[in-house]
This record gives sequence, C-alpha cells and structure tokens, in this order.
Amino acid sequence: MTATRVLIASRLFPPEVSAGSFRLGALARGLRRAGAAVRVLTTSPPPHAPAISDATGVDVRRWPVLRDAGGNVRGYVQYMSFDVPLLLRLLLTRYDVAVAESPPTTGLVVAWASVLRRRPYVYYAADVWTDGVISMGAHPMVVRIMRTMEKAVLRKASVILSVSDEVTERLLALDADSSRIATVGNGIDTDLFTPDAHVMDGAGRYFVYTGTMSEWQQPEVFIHAFSQVAEDYPDVRLKFFGQGVVESELKRIAEQVAPGRVDFGGVVSPQESARWIRGAAASLVSIVPGIGYDFARPTKTYAAAAVGTPVIFAGPDAGARLVRDGALGRAVTFDAAAIAAAMLEMLAEEADGTRELLRPTRAGWARETVSLRAVADRAVAAIAQATGGWATRLDGGSSDSLAEPESRSSD
Repeated sequence: MTATRVLIASRLFPPEVSAGSFRLGALARGLRRAGAAVRVLTTSPPPHAPAISDATGVDVRRWPVLRDAGGNVRGYVQYMSFDVPLLLRLLLTRYDVAVAESPPTTGLVVAWASVLRRRPYVYYAADVWTDGVISMGAHPMVVRIMRTMEKAVLRKASVILSVSDEVTERLLALDADSSRIATVGNGIDTDLFTPDAHVMDGAGRYFVYTGTMSEWQQPEVFIHAFSQVAEDYPDVRLKFFGQGVVESELKRIAEQVAPGRVDFGGVVSPQESARWIRGAAASLVSIVPGIGYDFARPTKTYAAAAVGTPVIFAGPDAGARLVRDGALGRAVTFDAAAIAAAMLEMLAEEADGTRELLRPTRAGWARETVSLRAVADRAVAAIAQATGGWATRLDGGSSDSLAEPESRSSD
C-alpha cells in the first residue's frame, strides 16, 4: 500500500514567522510521523524571513505572491495573487486529501478543486474571518460575501479543525456541522521555546512584545503604559520584535511619549524570539475588546509560558482566563494605567526572585498543556478518522507517490 498523499494549501508556512506558519509546520511534521506523503503549496517567503530549511521529508512548493508594505500576504489583492494560481496548482497535483488554511478564499479554491478531483478536504479554522471583517468596519456587502463564502467552505469540508472552544462556538454560529468539527487546540513548539533558552548578553531589564502588530491588538497601549513607569526606572526598556500594519504608528507614538526608550528589532527567528522572551521582566500580549476577537487566545501567551516568563495580558475574558487559570502572569483590562501597575508588579517580581522561582512551573504547564506537537497529533488523528482512518494502516510508503511531471511543477 502506498502512503496517503496529503496536500496542505496555505499562504503561510515556515520559514515565515507567524503563529499560522508554526502551526502548519507542526501539522506537516505530524503527518509525516503518521506515515503520510506530504506536499505543501505555499508562497515564496518574504525577504525578512529567517533562513531555515523546510521540514524533513515534506515536499514544499513555493509560488511568488504580492505582499503589502510590511511583507504580509494581507488584503484582497494579495490573497488573490495566491488563490488564483492555486487552483491550477491543485488541479495539476495528485492528492488523496487536502488541508486548507484560512482565509476562506483559499478554502473555497481548495473546495472547488477537491470537488473536481472528487477528493475530501479539511479546513483549518484558526479564527472566524467573518468576525474579522465586521471588526474592521467593512461594508455590509463585503460582510455578506465573506459570510456566504465562509459558510460554503465549512459546509463542504469533511472535517474542520478548530483551535479553541471559543472558535468552535463561532463556527457553530455559522451553521457548521458540529459532528465535523474537531477542537484540536493551539500551542507552541516547546522544544524551541524553552526555559533553557540563552538570555541575550547585555540586554539589561526590559519588557518585550513579539509578533504581529495590528489594529486588533493595538499594542500602542503598552507604550502609553510604559511611559508611566519609565521615568522611575531609567534602566528599563520596552522592546518590540515583529512587524505589522501599525508599526510605523507605534514608532511615532514611542518618540512622543517615551523618546529613546523603545526599541524596534524587526522580524527575528523563533530561536531569537525565545531568547528575548526568556530575559524579559514580562512578555506583553493584547487583544482589543469588542471588535470581534474576544474569543482569541494569542500564541504569544503560549510562547512566554513555554520559556517560563510571566505574561501581562490586556484584553477580554478568553485570553485573561487563560492567564489566570494557568497562573501565567497578570491579566488586566485594556487600559494603560492597569498595564502600568502590572509592569511595576513584574519589575518587583524580577528583582525579588519570584520570576525565576515560578519559571519551572510556568514552563511545565506549557509542556503539559500547549505542546504544538500534541496539537498536531490531534489534528492528524482527526484528519485520518474523517477521511478513512489511514493513519492506523499506513505502511510508511515513499513520498514519491506525490510526484508529478516536471512540466507541471513551475512552483
């Protein structure tokens, strides 16, 4: 018996630095461990992506796409630059089951191709895009189109992978079939994000924000909070790593309210991110309440927990409850004064040794609760069960079964 051929279609994949990229990289590795032959149809990475090799045994096919000024595939034109060629790429690739990552435009292309190929497909729902376009104040017609598209993708999928109970509830509100939803959770690579990560030499004392800087996070609230404590702690800095659509605005605000005290380090590798988080007084995480993302549990929280660094979370209850239940740091309202008070507490815990005392407990919680490998294995089991149970009967066949004529492999 030859190996089952699984195809992953996503605009995000390592080495691009994002939660979605890490999640799909882990899924590809999990599928390989289960004996599947895995091919990924994705994008050429942006120039700022770290130089790392593709997952061993995974056939990764890349295609150039349009990106915004920050290097993201973000926006309708950018999505189309991936989705339109994707349809032809899918039709010229042999597969037994496809996995589509959001946005729903990509899901719809995979659904069309899978209907034509008479193959099942899986939709990986990291969030609900209809909620996102509503939160951005999109025109009602855009919202209706997105809702129709998202419902169609969910209706036709053999299985829907959800990253949390909150996302599952939102999927059910879009009339998804509960029997097809597998809530697999979300997580972080606990082999990479570890309390053994080396602290950056000479970094001093600082708070750190890593990852995407967007409208639904509004991380400028941390700059305003930091300005309230900076004068009394002249040796403490605020550091941002990553990028996003509000980065230039953050830099402008920083120069106004905390000149010379806020550093922007750009996109860094996951390994370097782990080191910066490891040495911080606290890692900063935010979700703006009431704009459609109240259900989110940011991966930033998991990353901090995995290295044992406390989190200051500002935002709605889902993310706050995660921090409180896991004793991962402080959960406060989305308010600069409340965040400033939490910063003072974290500086005190850093000084009196509490941070290091609690580090093993926090890291242990992450290993037991949010290991990305465990998440990937749950996703693989759900995919296999919904598409024939192949993971229990594979004979470890070669990934050569995915091969196609070279004339079809322009990506």
